[in-house]
Amino acid sequence: MMAGSREGVISAPHLVAPSLDPRPITGRTPMGLLDKRKPEPDELAKRRALDAARDHDEGVVTGLMHQILDRGLDGFGPYDSAFVVAEKARDTTGSTDAAINAVMRKHVAGAGVGGFATGVGGFLTMPVALPANLLEFYVQAARMVGAIATLRGYDLGDAHVRTAVLLTLVGSSADDVLAQAGLHTGGGAVASLATRGLPPETLFIVNKAVGFRLLRDVGRKALPRLGRAVPFVGGAVGAGFDGFLMKKIAEQAKHEFPPLLPDIVA
Repeated sequence: MMAGSREGVISAPHLVAPSLDPRPITGRTPMGLLDKRKPEPDELAKRRALDAARDHDEGVVTGLMHQILDRGLDGFGPYDSAFVVAEKARDTTGSTDAAINAVMRKHVAGAGVGGFATGVGGFLTMPVALPANLLEFYVQAARMVGAIATLRGYDLGDAHVRTAVLLTLVGSSADDVLAQAGLHTGGGAVASLATRGLPPETLFIVNKAVGFRLLRDVGRKALPRLGRAVPFVGGAVGAGFDGFLMKKIAEQAKHEFPPLLPDIVA
């Protein structure tokens, strides 16, 4: 349990789950979305992405995951952890639902501002070819998702919940990442992961797959930021795009982390 936890936060139950070997067995297609049909080109691309995540330089992908989780969820320097953000929002608004909306508004509004984290010494100490503003965006997004999960009753000290936060950052691709890791998915796949007793090696594979997916998508997400070289207009376009993405992640988090606690009204 991380520092600052409070009574009443429900830890995800560690159910007994079968040991999962995420690597395909020779001569057999992995169980999941690929059963009983020939893989389509886009599915093959997703499988290659997962394979690359397995074999990618661990210092790159794992470093990215540590930056996003450790700084986004646990806080650093003068910047609050996701737990503290959640508690402050609840104290200010007086109810869980209102606090979630306040957390969303704060992070959507701040998504395009930049500078909240990149000015702190040691922030860019990992060997990841990720622009500072994109790394900052994902750190903020992780803090927002973590705060929403906390308000819904999830324990951010649980490794399963932390992996679920990462999966929320890739949105609709979360089901694909889980399926390609050999995990059966359905509605609310991320929340399902948060309450399953999966072995650490499976969580590690999922974390790396998410990291590779984020790195792969850097070019697509960075394009709107190129306009920032143009004063005023460029900045507005970039900020608007960041806010749009942050709002989508917030809505995904509300969907993926159903309440484990009833709405608390002060």
